[in-house]
Amino acid sequence: KLENNRIVTAHYEECVRQSIWTILSTARGERLMRPDFGCGIHDLVFANNSAGTIGSAIDEVRQALIQWEPRIDVLDVDASPDPSEPNRLLIQVNYQVRTTNNRFNLVYPFYLG
Repeated sequence: KLENNRIVTAHYEECVRQSIWTILSTARGERLMRPDFGCGIHDLVFANNSAGTIGSAIDEVRQALIQWEPRIDVLDVDASPDPSEPNRLLIQVNYQVRTTNNRFNLVYPFYLG
């Protein structure tokens, strides 16, 4: 998009980032008209903070982003316990916006019950 004879990409990339956050923040079944939308990570809310839970969280995040955000390529998803909060996972998503080829990193905090 051109604005004042300049190509505007920052707004587009911020919209993509917000979309990723929305996908990760939405539990499947939460949206009445689209019950399959969202991320299955919320099924893990009462799981122990273990290697198995971390692996499941990584898989759920990757699958949700591949399914629901076609504007990106998911480069890597990783998760680790937050050293300052034992019941919180820090999920790091590295992605590339397809139209601009710019790479970004998003850290999503996920709380385990």
